[in-house]
Amino acid sequence: MTRPLPDLPALFARRAHLPGEGTTVFRAAHTTETGGLFAVDLAGDAAVLSLYADLSSGEEARLAEACGALPGVASVYLKRRPVEARHMANVAREWLSPPEPVWGAAQPEVVALENGVPFLLRPGADLSTGLFTDARPLRAWVRNHAAVGGRVLNSFAYTSGFGLNAALGGAAVVKNVDLSRKVLAWGQQNYALSGLPAPGADFLYGDVFEWLGRLRRRGDEFDLVILDPPSFARSKAGVWRAERDYGRLAGLAADVTAPGGRLLAMTNHAGVTTQAFERMVAAGLTEAGRRGRVTERLGPGEDYPGATHLKAHVWALD
Repeated sequence: MTRPLPDLPALFARRAHLPGEGTTVFRAAHTTETGGLFAVDLAGDAAVLSLYADLSSGEEARLAEACGALPGVASVYLKRRPVEARHMANVAREWLSPPEPVWGAAQPEVVALENGVPFLLRPGADLSTGLFTDARPLRAWVRNHAAVGGRVLNSFAYTSGFGLNAALGGAAVVKNVDLSRKVLAWGQQNYALSGLPAPGADFLYGDVFEWLGRLRRRGDEFDLVILDPPSFARSKAGVWRAERDYGRLAGLAADVTAPGGRLLAMTNHAGVTTQAFERMVAAGLTEAGRRGRVTERLGPGEDYPGATHLKAHVWALD
């Protein structure tokens, strides 16, 4: 490999305290520490190597071996993440995310902890393995604040990490909404790992925009609404772009947020600045006839040094 390899053991050592604090799924090396070439996530004893540059097979193999040498790692899975990955996901899935490990033994499923909460992860299943590690502080915030009022709507739920933390935090009602039955079922498995009931009525399958309208018409209101949409997506309703459409989403969310409730709005779109994001949400609230103010600004955890892609604002609505 012509490029020097970052000192992965030294980077891992900076996070070595996390398992002792009940977190065994975290980012062991971020792109800001590797010159933008790659990132490494740990999920229990599985390592996930994400490539952001076009490397040779030899370079990939050397990186995989370096990940395998990290303490406690039994297998290494590879994710290729070129800029055009979101457009290639349906036509080059196995190249982007090989289902078998590139080093070590196969582990289709692992269970890892985040702040003591177990999550089922699938390191070879897709580009996304079941939990976005950058949002760990946000899930902790939800767990610490969900009990106030007790009614939580978790939209774009994925595997229901936010909803699970809300339930563990004491929320009386938690609804998880997603367009994939597969990930909702995965979320129910996560609930089961924590010994929580997961009735189907709390896992709502369908388009989030349609569900927000349906909930409004039913008169349902929530004390905390969580918005965690993708930056870009295609559906039957058309193309979603966060930089263009987030304001409309915020307005629809405000329609089902109770007076005095809160909106946790987040985006991982690196091209949207904190200021622009705040303006979009504020415009959406105004269009919906609601007033609100930002009470907290959150971001990634310590294992994402220098990262600015994830923006999360807590809005208190009148």
